[in-house]
Amino acid sequence: MEMLTVETLKEKAIEYFMNGYSCSESVVQAASDEGLCDNSLLPVATSFSGGMSSGCVCGALAAAQIISGYNFGRDNSKGNPQEARERAKFLVDEFKKRNGATCCKVLSGGRQGIERKLHCQKMVSDACELVEEMFKAAV
Repeated sequence: MEMLTVETLKEKAIEYFMNGYSCSESVVQAASDEGLCDNSLLPVATSFSGGMSSGCVCGALAAAQIISGYNFGRDNSKGNPQEARERAKFLVDEFKKRNGATCCKVLSGGRQGIERKLHCQKMVSDACELVEEMFKAAV
């Protein structure tokens, strides 16, 4: 697989995000477009939107975890459970360093509508950057 540029992944994800996809769906759809995961994961990503509709973990971060597990989880030729857990920790730790939290409620700060969408572009962007970093580390 030819390695995409992080700008391509981010640009696609932001475009999906601003055109009706949720944070989690946009990251997974962009990753699918780039061959990083199967498009059958898109319905899985839907349930992680808006912090699982409860404000818990950021949907963009959850999408990065979905992509990680798909590529490096149990029964995958590229990974194993321990490696998948290490990658999961990397994603959470780095996301938290960049944003100070992983909780959707905290990150969105009570924003609604377009204000929230514009604010949350950063989390979508960060999740894409971390997916790219995770794949670079896997090479």
